[in-house]
Amino acid sequence: MHRSPRRHDLVVVGAGSAGYAAARTARDVGCDVALVDKGPLGGLCILRGCMPSKALLASSDALQDARDARALGIAVEGISADMPFIAARKRELVREFAEYRIDGINDFPLYLGAARFLSPTQLAVGESEILEANTFIIATGSVIHAGIVPGLADVGYVDSDAVLELEAIPKSVVVLGGGYTACELGQFLARMGARTTMLIRSGHCLTETDDDVGNALTEYFREEGIDVVTHATLVAAERRHGKKIVRYLHGGVEREAAADEIFYALGRVPDTHGLDLEKAGVGREPGDAITVDRRMRTSNPNIYAVGDVTAEYMLVHVAIYQGEVAARNACLDAGEDADYRIVSAHTVFTDPQYAAVGSNEKELRKKGLAYVSGRYDFAEHGKAQCLGKTKGFVKMLAARDSGRILGAAVLGAQASELIHEVIVAMRFDATVDQFMRIPHLHPTLAEIWTYPAETCAAELGRKLPGDEQVEMATSVPT
Repeated sequence: MHRSPRRHDLVVVGAGSAGYAAARTARDVGCDVALVDKGPLGGLCILRGCMPSKALLASSDALQDARDARALGIAVEGISADMPFIAARKRELVREFAEYRIDGINDFPLYLGAARFLSPTQLAVGESEILEANTFIIATGSVIHAGIVPGLADVGYVDSDAVLELEAIPKSVVVLGGGYTACELGQFLARMGARTTMLIRSGHCLTETDDDVGNALTEYFREEGIDVVTHATLVAAERRHGKKIVRYLHGGVEREAAADEIFYALGRVPDTHGLDLEKAGVGREPGDAITVDRRMRTSNPNIYAVGDVTAEYMLVHVAIYQGEVAARNACLDAGEDADYRIVSAHTVFTDPQYAAVGSNEKELRKKGLAYVSGRYDFAEHGKAQCLGKTKGFVKMLAARDSGRILGAAVLGAQASELIHEVIVAMRFDATVDQFMRIPHLHPTLAEIWTYPAETCAAELGRKLPGDEQVEMATSVPT
């Protein structure tokens, strides 16, 4: 039996990264805001995403560094991995992160239970609670894409949630997919001792990246002993002789990959199941993503959607940004448009790491924009040679007419940290000739960026360091 409706200015459905950011922003501008979540509290990033995966990767990266230490004159004997300890360490970190987040969530009126819209202004929570508001923000996140390979459900498999909970590493594994989750956790499994095969539909790992990045990472995986099969079309899965078999087409010929386990890593989809969005006048795209405009408004202008549920960019920092934009628009009628030029920067925690900001070459060619590019290999960089971290390269892209930096990518050591220098430069609309005049400490990995900047500037006919000074831009683009 439902109680009388409880009234709030704004109700945020979902208390993960996007929803929590929206609620905090709304509260800070004086809005009466409540949170709804079906639990467990903490959000995908903390419970089943960024934090547990990076805790595991830290262990496998350390294991690989020990193996590679002989190249620096250090002989490490009897290397072994204590998977139960690694799993316990991961659980403890997740517990601490979750407790901290839950402390923050509990600062708000919180309603626990599955949510469903009754109308554009009413939301049922669980079996007995009804909330009423003029404005809602939907931040229900995403779920793992259901296994679509014939026979896979009967054979059995692990998804990314299950891999993060492993207490023991399988002797062999077939990874289905070549996206960031498949690459990060597939490499983790391989380094921890699983004989690993990756089946990828496209021509290289990380399909959306430029080919030079994706091809290089694919080859690095192969050098580590991972059997990466590209242009593989999945046919079916079956169990035979105690093994899990994946049948696939490659070059028009049906082949098989056999292993003790299958890791299904073919992506996530927006979690809109059971929300009864049609009763709220909220439209969806094919694939269940909620359609939003640049102000994060749905087809009902009083209901907003943020984070993975929009499928705009399934990245935590983007989800937080969208939550903040939506809250300001919902509470203040701010008229603020989301701008993804810089915010969509991203990284993949493989080894070597990959990170990028702005447009890549595929995107610039598709848009028909004239650009110049510069590239420099870590193998040619002094500090990288000293560290023994010579895999990969950096590259920078600039507009041919203005020299403004349009994008940058790095495949190499500490890519997730190095990319921030270019993020800041692009935030202030810097050109390549301005960028190359920024002092860089020597010897550091960061100074590698000066080389592609100089290449771009030279191609544009810009003056190189030592010539007349160019005044740095100080205005922030709107």
